[in-house]
Amino acid sequence: MDERVASDARTCLWADDGDADRVESASVRFDGAGMRAIGGARAASYATAWELDVDDGWRTLALRITARGLGWSRSLDLERSPQGEWRAVATQTGDVDLPAPGLADPSSVAGALDCDLGLCPLTNTMPIRRLGLLDADVPETALVMAWVDVPSLRVIRSEQGYASASVGGRRRVRFRSLDGDFAAELEVDDDGVVVDYPGIGRRVGLTAGRPRPERPPAASGT
Repeated sequence: MDERVASDARTCLWADDGDADRVESASVRFDGAGMRAIGGARAASYATAWELDVDDGWRTLALRITARGLGWSRSLDLERSPQGEWRAVATQTGDVDLPAPGLADPSSVAGALDCDLGLCPLTNTMPIRRLGLLDADVPETALVMAWVDVPSLRVIRSEQGYASASVGGRRRVRFRSLDGDFAAELEVDDDGVVVDYPGIGRRVGLTAGRPRPERPPAASGT
């Protein structure tokens, strides 16, 4: 585990009811008003590993991800500057029928504060927390996302809407694709981490981290 994601991180595991071969995982540590996380996915034809840094305003700082399949691999380093400019460095090896990785047009994601990692429920946490959807009834807010397709690692603009949707005492968030016809109600926990995202992932495991054990005092000499 990355040293910056301490042993007190919580580890989540999500399964896809529509694809028994795909499992997503993340170990996340909340750090004030931001978070750091590492994770990955396993599917029938590929595996990913990633690292995510989010600042104290719940805005993406960086996403670093690799994807591998039989005979091919790709990597993407996606960063957002303090001025809001996005930069991506991508590599690829091998031969696979996928779109090219990377961000072809940085201006296309102008105004985006978040990355959205395809099929990964954790990246919904940033807009949920930044918009205060856990604390009050909030009408739909339109957002621009730097959406990362998996497993190609292509980055494209995605317009999305988020709103509060509390039902029966459970914390829920209403998500809608503004440039498509997909919509869902997400069940989330007290930290804004997705418990159930219909069609994407249902949390099947949660392990709370434990503090690092203190070192025993050094034995004194005689």
